[in-house]
Amino acid sequence: MTRAVELTHRHGDHLSVTATGSGVELLRYVYRAEDAWESPKPYIHPLRTLSGHVVTGYRPNDHRWHKGLQMTASHLSGANLWGGNSYVHGEGYLALPERVGSMAHTGFDEVSVRDDGVSFSERLTWHPYDGELWAEEIRRVEVHDVDAVTGSWALTWSSAVTNRRGEPLRFGSPTTHGRPAAGYTGLFWRGPRAFRDGRIIAPDAEGPEMMGQQAPWLAYSGEHDGTDGHATLVFVHSPENDHTGADGTHPAHWFVRSSPFAAVAPSLAFHQELPLAPGATLTRRYRVLVADGAWDRDRIASAVDGLAW
Repeated sequence: MTRAVELTHRHGDHLSVTATGSGVELLRYVYRAEDAWESPKPYIHPLRTLSGHVVTGYRPNDHRWHKGLQMTASHLSGANLWGGNSYVHGEGYLALPERVGSMAHTGFDEVSVRDDGVSFSERLTWHPYDGELWAEEIRRVEVHDVDAVTGSWALTWSSAVTNRRGEPLRFGSPTTHGRPAAGYTGLFWRGPRAFRDGRIIAPDAEGPEMMGQQAPWLAYSGEHDGTDGHATLVFVHSPENDHTGADGTHPAHWFVRSSPFAAVAPSLAFHQELPLAPGATLTRRYRVLVADGAWDRDRIASAVDGLAW
């Protein structure tokens, strides 16, 4: 059996996953440290469809710290592990470099290639500006269900974050600190500039009204610049996410924008803070389906149902 994908590791810099046969690089997972102001952390960019179209943005001029698909923490016990300016209620966004922290790669426990996909497991540490150890994370990224017939493939992202402080870690967002409709924190996707004003689809609703709402999945469809055609990304909660919060009952709400730019995040703390006790572990798992074409609701739902966890 021919392997669906191949993996290349440039040690100290990135992992690259390429579709066998076509040679299309589906993703590049970059773990080298970058600019301190942008809150150094690993990220995926570029992310591509099977036909080779890029569906992530990288360091756009409006937010240099937006880098493809990455795990973030915009408000974490007073620290900013998101990057750039920090939101302060009543004052707006301020340049406060002493709040900007980082997530550091410390090693890979597994990097494996199978006939049907690849997976890797990574250890990371989370730090405020002064470098103190606040959390340890075990992250797993899997590429699977590569399907040339449907023109789609799937990525599963799992994160288990353990509090190493002697006091609770408080996950928040600009909305928990007073700014409406800005509950971004957690896994965050920034789309390419061409995807502005794209179509937002959920199981029972559509459009920007999904901001701050709950749903098991949310899709974003955009049209490419420079070539004809569309792509659709579907972001899916693992079924256990609604039951594994620090308090056991803290399902995420969606942060989603189509203007002034395309962005999606299954927020960890949209309307209220999420506290994580000392020594406790917050576990979340998500799936991202990357597809060529403008998929409608029925096709999205069928694809989501067809991928077992």
